[in-house]
Amino acid sequence: MRRIIYSFCVLLVASTSAFAQQKKVSEVWVADQGDGTFINPILHADYSDPDVVRVGENFYMTASSFNAVPGLPILHSKDLVNWTLVNYALERQVPVDHFAKPQHGNGVWAPVIRYHEGEYYIYWGDPDFGIYMVKTKDPLGKWEDPVLVEAGKGLIDPCPLWDEDGSAYLSHAYAGSRAGIKSVLVVKPMNWEGTRTTGAGKLVFDGHDAHPTVEGTKFYKRNGYYYIFAPAGGVSTGWQLILRSKNPYGPYEEYISLAQGDTPINGPHQGAWIDTDKGEDWFVHFQDVDAYGRITHLQPMSWKNDWPTMGEDPDGDGTGQPVLHYKKPTVNAKQEIATPADSDEFDGSDIGLQWQWQANPVATWAFANPAESKLRLFTAQLPENARNLWDAPNLLLQKFPAEEFTTTTSLSFHPNPKLQNEQVGLIVMGMSYAYVALESTESGISLNYITCIDAEHGKAEVKKEIATLDNNTVQLRVNVSKGGVCQFSYSEDGKEFTVINETFTAVPGKWIGAKVGLFAIRNTNTNDSGFADVDWFRFRK
Repeated sequence: MRRIIYSFCVLLVASTSAFAQQKKVSEVWVADQGDGTFINPILHADYSDPDVVRVGENFYMTASSFNAVPGLPILHSKDLVNWTLVNYALERQVPVDHFAKPQHGNGVWAPVIRYHEGEYYIYWGDPDFGIYMVKTKDPLGKWEDPVLVEAGKGLIDPCPLWDEDGSAYLSHAYAGSRAGIKSVLVVKPMNWEGTRTTGAGKLVFDGHDAHPTVEGTKFYKRNGYYYIFAPAGGVSTGWQLILRSKNPYGPYEEYISLAQGDTPINGPHQGAWIDTDKGEDWFVHFQDVDAYGRITHLQPMSWKNDWPTMGEDPDGDGTGQPVLHYKKPTVNAKQEIATPADSDEFDGSDIGLQWQWQANPVATWAFANPAESKLRLFTAQLPENARNLWDAPNLLLQKFPAEEFTTTTSLSFHPNPKLQNEQVGLIVMGMSYAYVALESTESGISLNYITCIDAEHGKAEVKKEIATLDNNTVQLRVNVSKGGVCQFSYSEDGKEFTVINETFTAVPGKWIGAKVGLFAIRNTNTNDSGFADVDWFRFRK
């Protein structure tokens, strides 16, 4: 596998250390059972709106990244069960200036990845600006700059289809919050290069009566039929709708291929039909689980009378229900057990791919120091009029990787001696958040526990001083138990931890799950900032 440089300046792709981390299997969630079977979810992490393409023996997945940077994650697998995070297709959110500050819930919505004439294409909808596309010949390398395929408000969930007769099409849905209409799907003509739509197209399906909130289009062709796969009924309560027609512009027949049934997998939502090189069909989709985000499932898929059924169908009515434990896909390639990286030893020249910022970054936020095996986070001044950390761009965060886990980080705090109120800490972030932090004060370094309930709407933080530290090196920990219940603790010797006798229940962010990570902030201007040297960041059961 080719090695690629991932720098803080460009925030592009994986470094040597990031690739090395990919070889480490997670200690908190592994789907492959090692006996030829897997359990769902295959990714217990917030890879929302997943889409997959197969090229030869290789599967590549992308997912919604919303406002997080870098965006458009690229995951790789050879068996659809074991995935590693290998790249990002979007180094910065566009328009760049617009995304220089947090734009929670905006940005990259529901991308689709396709392979066409030797190139990989990703299309996504930005609900405020329109439908974008990026492409590359090497999914592990640099992706080209985004192209605005169609400008407009509320254009979401696009999917291209290149037909055998030389025609090309783009399907998409609408976000009612911007477009003033939802629950309808359109198909539009597109140029063969895939860079622009060439007409107004046609509304091909109205879901208002039987399939409200129909969205998430995936456009396919099989046996002379055009298919639009589209979830309906709502993110946490819906079903998989299949539309079928002999003409790309309809009229379309309809069929429900997957629903919750008698399982705990609520609202099996948007995803991707994919086949293996052995001719098996599978469906990758997500399930919304509140604070844990939209986690990724894999379902077997079969065809009967040119209609697909996903999952298992115990009553034989053609509408499947999700499987919880199943045999792995049959493929030609050998695939070792693998998971996306979560823990980070910061022992390379670049940050691991599991990390994302809350907005487009600047180079002065962080410095990876391989000589010391540390990540240095410089304190950055909060934006003017920032109400709380919801408005801070320089939070370095990653997804929750399992239902239950413990995260511990070791860091040394070096505040600017001429400043006060610099802070570095460990945070669980969502529309409400909590963190434990070191703060520089007149009397030394204090350790505080902070909560902010309803941060999205500008509510103030509540701070409790826990201790005055004897030194500037500390380990910070958060234990996350079922239901997203978080309990923070700290240690000055790395052995004995003092538990903060208060719990916080994690909540989702805007269209995303809660995240956990690091930050370094200050509330005053200065000619030089303090910093924290982070030694490692580890996940354990």
